[in-house]
Amino acid sequence: MVKNYTEVLYDNQLINTERLIIRKFRKEDVANVLAYGSDPEVLEYLIWDGIKTLDEAMTSIVEYYWSKPSNFAIELKENSKCIGGIGLRIKPEHEKASFGYVLNRFYWGKGYMTEALTAMLHLCFDKLELNRVEGGHFVGNEGSGMVMKKSGMLLEGMSPQSEKVKGVFRDLVHYGITKEHWDSQIKV
Repeated sequence: MVKNYTEVLYDNQLINTERLIIRKFRKEDVANVLAYGSDPEVLEYLIWDGIKTLDEAMTSIVEYYWSKPSNFAIELKENSKCIGGIGLRIKPEHEKASFGYVLNRFYWGKGYMTEALTAMLHLCFDKLELNRVEGGHFVGNEGSGMVMKKSGMLLEGMSPQSEKVKGVFRDLVHYGITKEHWDSQIKV
């Protein structure tokens, strides 16, 4: 068991994958954060209400993304552009984490979020030594479920009308993966 998750996260602030760099957010990301954070299609299935201005985007970076070492920007290597974010919520007492992510819609369907989530699962199991990682998506956002499935997670069930999002009660689909299941898969 890891004694200090924060220390491990600080030691792993830069994660390289084939096409992505997963890193801390920078002030220079402000326009890209505004691009996805103000897009109604991106925000449709998120609890986050989003942002409307560059000032709000900067506030999101400084007050939210920088507030926890487990919040990461997703940068596309080919153009050094921040195309989204991914974050962990670690529960040390249970040796588990949940996650959330957001991706600029112009990069949907290209495998970028699956690549980012798989890298985060590596971090969770190989560096943070967690026992379990879980996530979910609202019904209607099946693309997000495919990301979790392609990353090796298992469908665990659904909670009807679990969350009220923008005035509508949404059914929440649950995915999870244990260290034992992760280790039984071939992950490079």
